[in-house]
Amino acid sequence: MLTTIRLLLCLLLLTASQAALANKAAPGRLNVIVLLADDMGWNGPSSFGSDLHRTPHLDQLAKRGMKFTNAYAACTVCSPTRAAMMTGKYPARLHLTDWIAGQNRPWEILSIPDWNKRLELSETTIAEALRKQGYRTAHVGKWHLGSEGHMPEHQGFDINIGGTLSGGPSGGYFLPNKMKLPEAKQGEYLTDHLTTQALKIIDNWQDEPFFLHFAYYTVHTPIQGKPDLVRQYQARVRPGATHTNATYAAMFHSLDESVGRIVKKINELKIADRTVILFTSDNGGLTQRLGKKTSITNNAPLRRGKGAAYEGGVRVPMIAYWPGVTRAGSRCDTPVMTIDFFPTIMQITAIGPGEKSQHKVDGKSFVPLLQGKPGISRDALFWHYPHYHAGGDHPYGAIRNANWKLIEFYHDQSLELYNLDKDIGEATNLADKEPERAQRLLAELRSWRRSVAAQMPTRNPRYDPSKALLPARR
Repeated sequence: MLTTIRLLLCLLLLTASQAALANKAAPGRLNVIVLLADDMGWNGPSSFGSDLHRTPHLDQLAKRGMKFTNAYAACTVCSPTRAAMMTGKYPARLHLTDWIAGQNRPWEILSIPDWNKRLELSETTIAEALRKQGYRTAHVGKWHLGSEGHMPEHQGFDINIGGTLSGGPSGGYFLPNKMKLPEAKQGEYLTDHLTTQALKIIDNWQDEPFFLHFAYYTVHTPIQGKPDLVRQYQARVRPGATHTNATYAAMFHSLDESVGRIVKKINELKIADRTVILFTSDNGGLTQRLGKKTSITNNAPLRRGKGAAYEGGVRVPMIAYWPGVTRAGSRCDTPVMTIDFFPTIMQITAIGPGEKSQHKVDGKSFVPLLQGKPGISRDALFWHYPHYHAGGDHPYGAIRNANWKLIEFYHDQSLELYNLDKDIGEATNLADKEPERAQRLLAELRSWRRSVAAQMPTRNPRYDPSKALLPARR
């Protein structure tokens, strides 16, 4: 009897060991690391055009992988984009269309809709889909998708470090601040601290398939950099340059060092060949605020920045590195969007999205692009922002189809049409010269809004131009 029991135990141990090895070596069991910057404009990294910011590690990642020149955030502000990344759905479909908790503008010409101020638990996130298939999942950094009961640990993440309701680092970038962080050291810089925590997670999970969502607070306000780096960049600032904010540049530097530490760690652990890294930003750089005379950054040649309907508000840097798949130093000009991360990661890891979600996924996998194949099957990208923004911007909708972009401003139904191939700075409105094209795109935009049940702003019976912060017409 004892011999039989021992034999059974040995068989069980052998089976478990074989299962573990199969799990580890199974095709598609790739690690995925998403690095999401906050408020980083399209031209922020030096490889995307900055004449001040030094980002050698991001630049090296681009040299080893693929650089996307037409990557877009799903919204011109942060929370909707983050929700779109997690779910693969347009913010308009989720009814999560502004940063949480948004702004109250009781006297403007439009009343904003009763929108959703949290990512609903009924939605399937990347983390939930991966964890169901045996992945370990960790969130590090900014969350900003709901309060208690709607945190990362309630949305499929095994670990949550630094993720709260807050859209910025409570108490600033130097520790200790008001955030509850493990092992915080006096005077430590937040980006450095979060990176150390991320490295520990990678260390602990090196023998298991994992998904790490590292959402930086950098380069969101408050603009605070490490003093030694600020001094270095002050010496490099030149009159007439596109970027001249030394403190902002120091924040870029710290983020780039973080990327370098992540890459170094996966190389040291010899897991680089099975680790995919995707880098992007949640919206454009912050360039304007009501009542403020100074600008934090400059997204030139793009127009405007965070909160705006123009390219400066939604076009973002993006880099993808998939060892053995992405061709070193390759460039992709095909438009992609944050909504595409969900289906892409599902295809990279060779699993399905699960059945929890109640709505279809809007995004398209860009795996074919990473493989150097022709573009993905999609006619247009859409934006819906039925809100006012502190940068001085009105509610709007927009569509990009091929090289053409149409913007509809909701307060007066005015239209702006741009050929982005010839006018990346959106300087020449062609709506009057190309009325048929404008109306065709407008019809497509409105049809899409109906298809996702987009919430629209309505005329405000309390409108008072003497109290409104924005003029009724642009």
